[in-house]
Amino acid sequence: MNTAFRAVLSPCIGVCTLGEDGLCEGCLRTTSEIARWSRMNDDERLRLMETVLPVRERERRPFVQRLPEGERLRRALYPLDATPRQAGWNHDELADLLPPGPLAQAAVLAGLVPRPQGTQVLLTRRTDGLRHHGGQVSFPGGRIEASDADPVAAALRESLEEIALPAVQVAPLGFLEPFTTISGFRVVPVVAAIDPAYVARPDPAEVADVFEVPLDYLMAPDNLRRVEVDYRGRRRQVLEYAWPGQRIWGVTAAILFNLRQRLEQLA
Repeated sequence: MNTAFRAVLSPCIGVCTLGEDGLCEGCLRTTSEIARWSRMNDDERLRLMETVLPVRERERRPFVQRLPEGERLRRALYPLDATPRQAGWNHDELADLLPPGPLAQAAVLAGLVPRPQGTQVLLTRRTDGLRHHGGQVSFPGGRIEASDADPVAAALRESLEEIALPAVQVAPLGFLEPFTTISGFRVVPVVAAIDPAYVARPDPAEVADVFEVPLDYLMAPDNLRRVEVDYRGRRRQVLEYAWPGQRIWGVTAAILFNLRQRLEQLA
């Protein structure tokens, strides 16, 4: 195939810190490759993106290879170089309930941890006193700041701040559809593999607990239920999982439901 006219986007995700091996913690390029990127032709960029960097990722983040669902997830998700731009998949349902003005942009990290007993989903319970969704089970994440290169960079930054999850122990796989929250956020979920050696150190000002739930449990249709709630005089349905000691509902349950839908489309 002639690649002369194929645009190749930079692999930079805004995490521009060099590791001990001289590779960027975010994109796995050397400083020389970063500096030469603008002078490379598309064939050189494609070779780097499709041949060199995948090898480095396998060597640097071997835990990705231990995720049984890895290849299936990559096919089900929006690729990392195609950030979804559309409104939240539930936006029309909430259109008359949202606060005035444009939605705030946010990103969350839907982290999957490969364990011997099966893949686990990493979740947090937010501190009760937080302004938005206090006390609720959530994925680490938050508002996309002007300094964030994209939703991946925002999700990684927030995960580091909230639960001390370093970028080197995260391998982003792709995106789910955006989701609109009743509090006025458009949330882009970033699905990623997480190193099972990671040890959570939550910031007590934001996170009260960090825990894992089996992916198989969350992907089983019988474990998800719809609950009716009253909101501003209107009856709405919200999604909910009943997990011992935790109530997984609302935004987090909806994101997991969306993940299940995308995986089912491959069946």
